[in-house]
Amino acid sequence: QVQLVESGGGLVQPGGSLRLSCAASRIIGSVVARGWYRQAPGKERELVATISSGSSTNYADSVKGRFTISRDIAKNTVYLQMNSLKPEDTATYYCNVRRVYSNRVYDDWGQGTQVTVSS
Repeated sequence: QVQLVESGGGLVQPGGSLRLSCAASRIIGSVVARGWYRQAPGKERELVATISSGSSTNYADSVKGRFTISRDIAKNTVYLQMNSLKPEDTATYYCNVRRVYSNRVYDDWGQGTQVTVSS
């Protein structure tokens, strides 16, 4: 089973920065994309940023210019650098791997890491 271990969440003041990490192991099949999603209380989970196997990136409009997704292939780790954080960025952030195996698409999720932006 795919294991995704997230780290880097915490409490930060508005305007501050955090970097999230997601280390993956036991991936079976071909990875299509990796990404970060978030879910605030009472809201649906939403896409934050993704990076494809071909290194194309995609961002939610609300984080463009502030967040950067990157990866270290050798470490099988994806990062989310979050700058200029706002209170509305407060949420649980989930790491995702989308992969193909035996002609099926799988989405695997981490356990989530809490990000709280507050003064």
